[in-house]
Amino acid sequence: MGKSTIFFKNKPRIISTYTIAGPKEAQANVGKFIHETLIDDRFGEDTFEKAECKMLSSCIQKAIKNSGKSLNEIDALISGDLLNQIISASFAARDYDFSYIGVYNACSTIVESMSLAGALVDGGYMKNVVVATGSHFATAERQYRYPLELGSTRPPQSQWTVTGAGAALVSTDGIFPKILSATFGKVIDFGVTDANNMGAAMAPSACETLVTLFNETKTSPSDYDLILTGDLGALGTRLLKILIEKRGYTIDNHVDCGEIVYNIKEEEYQGGSGAGCSAVVFNSYIYDKLLKGEIKKMIFMATGALLSTVSTQQGESIPGISHAVVIES
Repeated sequence: MGKSTIFFKNKPRIISTYTIAGPKEAQANVGKFIHETLIDDRFGEDTFEKAECKMLSSCIQKAIKNSGKSLNEIDALISGDLLNQIISASFAARDYDFSYIGVYNACSTIVESMSLAGALVDGGYMKNVVVATGSHFATAERQYRYPLELGSTRPPQSQWTVTGAGAALVSTDGIFPKILSATFGKVIDFGVTDANNMGAAMAPSACETLVTLFNETKTSPSDYDLILTGDLGALGTRLLKILIEKRGYTIDNHVDCGEIVYNIKEEEYQGGSGAGCSAVVFNSYIYDKLLKGEIKKMIFMATGALLSTVSTQQGESIPGISHAVVIES
């Protein structure tokens, strides 16, 4: 449909989902839709990293179970996370005897995975592909900022990394929500260097991908019931609306996963973030609305801040990336 957008002729289906989240996430707005709530953030493991891996593996297994498919019917897993060398996803893949495609685009990884799965299924190369991403507050703090034991003060522009994971099974079968198209984003860098201000770093890429989607699909915001972004948070959401108004669009039907995943209080500041943020919200609360027909057509656009510990310490700016899929109930 254009340089960046793929139209799926056979309309791959999202036939099942599963989500797991921590006790903090379960207390908030989408908590009652989450399939499984952890009693504690360690999930019975001796490290937070092992807990993150276990969440991912459990989501993969239970999304497959919810679909009625057997493990032998699954062709591939596409998965990623925020840790170095995507160890949570790679280690979780050890539990399964099907092909594994590891991907990384920070917090936009769930839509990147869904787009690739849609292409594989739509092209007839595979029939059943699982997509899954997750994150953990404690592992993200240890890697990107400071270990929790230091008790560092959080600045007001910061977001709280979601402890959670979400998985979905993309397939050719059944009457389920359909993926109509995928729009792959460009890396956009506005020079933001504050590792705590990821909303500002990601908003420009979200604007660029959204405008590209509208242009290449010849649609406008009013053609959708919902425009769902990943984890811009409260500040990033305001910046996106300012940027896209300058491009001639008004998105009154926009909701951000980072804004709704928590009850916004002082300790969460701008809301949620992390590869588990949009994965948990979409695969629970939003997917339920698609199944019920309360959302007929929507854009799901996850956003990612492509920073690392090394790049931050060297004073590099933070590039942003956003990918989008159009989904119809």
